[in-house]
Amino acid sequence: MRPPAGPARVERRHRGLILSFVLLVLVPILAVAAYLWVVAEDQYASVTGFTVQQDEGGTAAELLGGLAEFAGAGQQSDSDVLYEFVQSQELVERIREDLDLVGHYTQHWPGDPVFALPAEPTIEDLVAYWQRIVRVAYDQSTGLIELRVLAFDPAFAQTLAQAIVAESQAMINALNDQARADLMAYARDDLDRALERLRAARQALTEFRTRTGIVDPQADVQGQFGVLNTLQQQLAGALIEYDLLAGSADPGDPRLVQLERRIEVTRARIAEERETLSSDAVEGSDVDFPTLMAEYESLVVDREFAEETYRAALSAFDIAREKAQRQSRYLATFVRPTRAQSAEYPQRFTLTGLAGLFLLLVWAILALVYYSVRDRQ
Repeated sequence: MRPPAGPARVERRHRGLILSFVLLVLVPILAVAAYLWVVAEDQYASVTGFTVQQDEGGTAAELLGGLAEFAGAGQQSDSDVLYEFVQSQELVERIREDLDLVGHYTQHWPGDPVFALPAEPTIEDLVAYWQRIVRVAYDQSTGLIELRVLAFDPAFAQTLAQAIVAESQAMINALNDQARADLMAYARDDLDRALERLRAARQALTEFRTRTGIVDPQADVQGQFGVLNTLQQQLAGALIEYDLLAGSADPGDPRLVQLERRIEVTRARIAEERETLSSDAVEGSDVDFPTLMAEYESLVVDREFAEETYRAALSAFDIAREKAQRQSRYLATFVRPTRAQSAEYPQRFTLTGLAGLFLLLVWAILALVYYSVRDRQ
């Protein structure tokens, strides 16, 4: 039997573990807490929220013609554009021209090196610091954007939030102006092309009439068929009259001779008219009549199509002009920039707790790794 174990006592490895806990956990936590409660300056938050709305009201022309898509009406995610704009260097530079960003956020440097902006920052430093003082929450499903602006003074935080809202509205107005200009430019180009096409079609038809001397070949054909039908009716009447007279008159009756002559002349005229309709060439032209009719019908079809295209382009231009006369996008602010009465930042208890948890995890991992390596030796 082995002798029973003696009473537990503090070994050297225990003292090392306690010392490491003090050095790696307690001392850093006390240093973080001391900095947050003694050195760190109070920060005030101004909250605002907005979204981009579009005018969805249809115009009378759209309801009647249904040409909104033809006129170039389209949509895009303006909230995504605005979300990127709020965090962009362009916005920082614009606001820097109106507000003393550097002067306000560097006033506590180097006394508060963690939460203050370093002196004489570059634009890249200012943009990086901007991500810390302007916190953006964006819900893509609803398009709502909420800003939380931090500053060392509540009035300055509210002023900065108001400046962001104003610049965002200016950016949306610029998008409106660009969209209106593009809409009108595209519609005007379509209208100009349609008008030029209509003029060309009408000019081609005019040149055809001047070259052939025929205003409307279809009308000429109908007229010739009308003459032929009349001659055939006259021939039928003369034949009937001849048959009636031949039954009662002598063969040498002058009336029969006159009717025979009339019938002969009428038949000759009918044959001549038929020859004219079936001849290969049109009088005054070296082109046959079917080819001339085909050319004329093609020109008429081109003119009618050009007229329809012009009417559609004119309707689209009217819709585009009506849409351009009203603001289709606007910034809807559902939470106006607030003014804080107490300092919410830095969140001292939260930061201290997170620092303690992180340090405790790091110490525990290091201790486990140390004893694992020690036991393997």
